[in-house]
Amino acid sequence: MKIRNSLKSLKNRHRDCRVIRRRGRTYVINKTNRRFKARQG
Repeated sequence: MKIRNSLKSLKNRHRDCRVIRRRGRTYVINKTNRRFKARQG
């Protein structure tokens, strides 16, 4: 899990990356390739 200020570049790392907001935090998750995970805030 990477913690970054901007998730825009992380969203483009893989075509299945999704940006999801949970509990006031923004996450990038990927169901098919689970190593592409990131959090903001």
